[in-house]
Amino acid sequence: MSLEWILSIIENNWQMFLRGAYYTLLISTISTIIGAFIGFFIGIMHTIPVRKKGVKFYGLKLINFILTCYVEFFRGTPMIVQAMVVYYGLDIAFGIDMHFITAGILVVSLNTGAYMAEIVRGGIVSIDNGQYEAASAIGMNHFQIMLHVVLPQVARNVLPATGNQLIMNIKDTAVLNVIGVTELFFQTKSISGNNFRYFESFFVACILYFIMTFTASRILLYVEKRLDGPDAYQKEQKEAI
Repeated sequence: MSLEWILSIIENNWQMFLRGAYYTLLISTISTIIGAFIGFFIGIMHTIPVRKKGVKFYGLKLINFILTCYVEFFRGTPMIVQAMVVYYGLDIAFGIDMHFITAGILVVSLNTGAYMAEIVRGGIVSIDNGQYEAASAIGMNHFQIMLHVVLPQVARNVLPATGNQLIMNIKDTAVLNVIGVTELFFQTKSISGNNFRYFESFFVACILYFIMTFTASRILLYVEKRLDGPDAYQKEQKEAI
């Protein structure tokens, strides 16, 4: 490895590196947000209490069966295969000529939603039943209990897992190069193909991936600490206990 070559590659191709990093962050961030909403929706649907009879019970059971199939499919197949199926399959089957960025966001969002669904469901189940009973005792319905009591706690509890999912998405967007998404891996492959310095080119990409994931983890850690409240408040809680 030559330091001169690394500096030369950065000097001559910094715009391509930045463009690739931009699309990587764009797709991973938007997809994580959309996937989190999908996960919360599925998690809530899986935990709706319904009496075991009537149209509502069987209708909800059918919906949950479909959602379970979706979760199992996207958790059980590689994202690179999902990208090929979505991008080329929708065009062949339904004539939907999707832009590769849109297809990339769709694939990563659906994949993230499948993983977030189980995370959110576990977060909802972990809430103490006494909180449900107390909220019901003051006249809250299921929707109000979820909105005002359960989901605020679940959102805080699943924040670390959501952050991990964002970091995974930053790295996993590399597979989207198979459908022509010009993210960081795609740009680095083009750069290395022009200069034939594969190690140096991908070493620069490795550093950029690390900067993005490390920065994202630090920001999320800061947000978690802010949600935990000030240290003085935590000390007062401990003293009270």
